[in-house]
Amino acid sequence: MKKTHNSYKKSGVNISLANKFVNHIASVTNKNVKKGNKSSNNEIIGGFGSLYDISKSKIKDPVIVSCTDGVGTKLDLAIKFRKYDTIGIDLVAMCVNDLIVQGAKPLFFLDYFAIGKLNLSISKKILKGILKGCALSDCKLVGGETAEMPGIYLKDKFDLAGFCVGLVSKKKILSKDKVKKGDIIIAVPSSGIHSNGYSLIRAILKKKKLDKSLKEKLLEPTKIYTREILKLTEKNLIHAAAHITGGGLFENLIRSVSKKLSINIDLSKIKISKIFRWIKNNNISEKEMLKTFNCGIGFCIIAPKKNLKKIQKVFSKKYKPYEIGIVKKRGANLELVNSLKW
Repeated sequence: MKKTHNSYKKSGVNISLANKFVNHIASVTNKNVKKGNKSSNNEIIGGFGSLYDISKSKIKDPVIVSCTDGVGTKLDLAIKFRKYDTIGIDLVAMCVNDLIVQGAKPLFFLDYFAIGKLNLSISKKILKGILKGCALSDCKLVGGETAEMPGIYLKDKFDLAGFCVGLVSKKKILSKDKVKKGDIIIAVPSSGIHSNGYSLIRAILKKKKLDKSLKEKLLEPTKIYTREILKLTEKNLIHAAAHITGGGLFENLIRSVSKKLSINIDLSKIKISKIFRWIKNNNISEKEMLKTFNCGIGFCIIAPKKNLKKIQKVFSKKYKPYEIGIVKKRGANLELVNSLKW
């Protein structure tokens, strides 16, 4: 009887398939480099490290800013609905939207993709979303890691993490120390749920039948605010910012204001998106909504009131910012007036 040998492939890891995916990544990213910024050396994708030439940067007194994040359990819905081409946008957005809170320009992005069994078709669709997110952020995908991990992930399950690095001039850093009494809180609309609160949504969905339009709303990719926020920082129009993610509006806003000051929010001014009304109608309290979801506000800006119209001109009509509150002298961390209009 012929003896058969154990192998890595038999254990569930297909190196040759992984190499095909790496070659595909190198191919599509090199095409993008030829169209855009050549300072990122995408030609070396597949090597041990990624290079990025910052010597040509026009930023004076540059400070490096870095961020890392994931997509959370929104991944589970992407798998369930078999829609893989936009989840990569979410991944990039969750990182770059944190980066620009400090006024940094995203330079390059890396991803970590872990999966039970590599599927080239699915992997290429995920990559397509990551590249789209990088294009929307004006940054480059310079590398990453693909890990096939049988036994850790079921064959149709995967996880994504992202890592982004940017630069900001020391004089242009957005900071809570720049915030002053009388500054206004400006809300920038979200594209939808973004990438937070999906564990609660998945619990709701166990008892629901979904139509196509609702599936699309649930997987609407996260809005990337890079271009607009960087225009505002370049013009010195804003003092601070907040990316509205886990913890909702208030917890994230408080992080962007000095302890010497407090925030006053008029709840009646908040424009609640339709998808959040649907969530709330599933026996979710208003308090839970506000601490779990963005409720229609994906990003906040803190700026002098005189700059509001100039700030609004930078955004498209769909994402036109609007005033929801004001910064006051130290009292409670947060003061809420009026009620939400559900």
